[in-house]
Amino acid sequence: MSADRVSPDRKTIFVGKTICRLVAVAPWTWPVVRGAVGRFFDQAATGWDERTEAGSPEHLATLAGGLDAIPARPERVLDLGCGTGAGTLFLAREFPTASVRGLDLSPEMIAKAQAKIGLDPDARVSFRSGDASSLPYGDNSFDLVAQINMPVFFREIERVLRPGGGLVIASSLGDSTPFSTPEKLVRRKLASHGFDHVYSGAASEGTWVAATLEEPR
Repeated sequence: MSADRVSPDRKTIFVGKTICRLVAVAPWTWPVVRGAVGRFFDQAATGWDERTEAGSPEHLATLAGGLDAIPARPERVLDLGCGTGAGTLFLAREFPTASVRGLDLSPEMIAKAQAKIGLDPDARVSFRSGDASSLPYGDNSFDLVAQINMPVFFREIERVLRPGGGLVIASSLGDSTPFSTPEKLVRRKLASHGFDHVYSGAASEGTWVAATLEEPR
């Protein structure tokens, strides 16, 4: 870890991981904590990139590792919990012909992300504020869904992902990532939502899980 990166404190890790477990096993609890989570990230938006090194090779290594595990050549990509847009812009570079969307609960984070792209006449990359538990996209809208360091809303991901599409769940600090879900729980939930070919691995300081949504037989 870089000496400049601010490590998350134990309380933040505990609270974040508890929220992620709750969302995974009891998603109906999310409305109870959604407001507090949104306010936390609104307040954290200023200086976020500097404190977390978002966009650095180390931060993005887990996302890159997950992408390598699936045969992704997507036309439409969704980055959930995009924050200030580091992962979204990485995905746009990796897939230069794809339409890439970034979504985050925090309007302040989205403002920081939007400032990085300015005007985009082709609208190939765009950001919007929204709730990952109720995505503002139609069924089967994306070929690839990715997320770094956030709760996993399995039902909504299954809904917006096309059959055969890929999913990457990355935790940039592994088990020390505040907003991360245990791999065993992730694998169990993926299986129950129709995902197969599940892979996992480690990169830099973090871990990742990648899977594809089963196609109809």
